[in-house]
Amino acid sequence: MIEAIQFKLNGEKVSLRVDGESMLLWVLRTDLGLTGPKYGCGQEQCGACTVLVNGEAVLSCQTPVKEVEGKEVLTIEGLAEKGGLHPLQKAFIEHDALQCGFCTPGMILKAHSLLVKTPLPTREQIVRGMEQNLCRCGSYPRVIRAIETASKEMKGGGK
Repeated sequence: MIEAIQFKLNGEKVSLRVDGESMLLWVLRTDLGLTGPKYGCGQEQCGACTVLVNGEAVLSCQTPVKEVEGKEVLTIEGLAEKGGLHPLQKAFIEHDALQCGFCTPGMILKAHSLLVKTPLPTREQIVRGMEQNLCRCGSYPRVIRAIETASKEMKGGGK
């Protein structure tokens, strides 16, 4: 059923008339033209579609858009700060924690959610926190190092 849905996307108010049961991933990609969230498996198994909803990592491939009504959605496109890269983005580049880049937006947003909850995580906490985000290129050791670096730069999470 077509309904009016309003939410904040990357700091900007968005108003749409869409089927509320449409998955957030497709609304972001098709209706709003964003390319950061990716379709990987469509079954909440890979993390390529990860976005933040009110600061929490959410798999947008299985989240009906009506569930973000009145909430704040952040994609990789909105993570950069005042024209500069976010500490996580910088750390992923510094540590070559990306190869093909397909999983990177989801990895970075999942890591952001982790660091807000656990500002200085142990290596084990990082591994556990990231285990649902898959990388076919196998860059996991570099991803872990990048998250460790960003956690120190962010000094307390949020930023």
